Amino acid sequence: MKIALLGYGKMGKEIEKIALERGHAIVSKLDFDTENFQFNKADVAIDFSAPNVAFGNVSLALTSNVPVVSGTTGWLDKYDEAVAMCHKNKGAMLYASNFSLGVNLFFDLNIKLAKLMRQHSSYNVAIEETHHTQKKDAPSGTAISLAEQIIENSTKEKWLLEASSDKETINIKSNRLPDVPGTHWVNYTSEVDKISIKHEAYSRKGFALGAVLAAEWIAGREGVFSMKDVLNIG
Repeated sequence: MKIALLGYGKMGKEIEKIALERGHAIVSKLDFDTENFQFNKADVAIDFSAPNVAFGNVSLALTSNVPVVSGTTGWLDKYDEAVAMCHKNKGAMLYASNFSLGVNLFFDLNIKLAKLMRQHSSYNVAIEETHHTQKKDAPSGTAISLAEQIIENSTKEKWLLEASSDKETINIKSNRLPDVPGTHWVNYTSEVDKISIKHEAYSRKGFALGAVLAAEWIAGREGVFSMKDVLNIG
């Protein structure tokens, strides 16, 4: 399979390494958003760029009739536009806030726990995430996904990236430390105890492998997808 990389930072380089190990070819690399980028007959594009250029990169792939997998977070205010563009061009797009197999299992566990805890009002839920200092958006896309899943399956109404005493609000705390690939906690706390679930990534390899698996899966398909489709979860 021929892959175009949209974004060639640390994640892009890790994706390249795994793609080559799996017998694929990297035919194009884009480090900055540009209208002159050529896909060189790529079978699929993988976007791990930056929030301010991700939508442009995804749009470029879709209008070039190249299926695109995006793991860039912080651009979802334009997600609906990307979906409309995908349908208009009869293309294929897959977005995930996290491509790790473990995180996607963690998502499923988070939903099940939220449903279980809904009937126990003595517990308040909060989310905490820690990432490397180079991460440009906060909270992480994964933390937002966790919060939205809880909102859909509980009495919570919104999330905030700050402390709030509002019982209908999920507080998210973001930490930025050197060399932390990504750690997420979901904590349910009462006056007498705490229930926590946690996912900790040891390296970027799990995210990169998931992105390559998604690219392998989406090639030749049409529509808008998620990692649940790739992993057949839920």
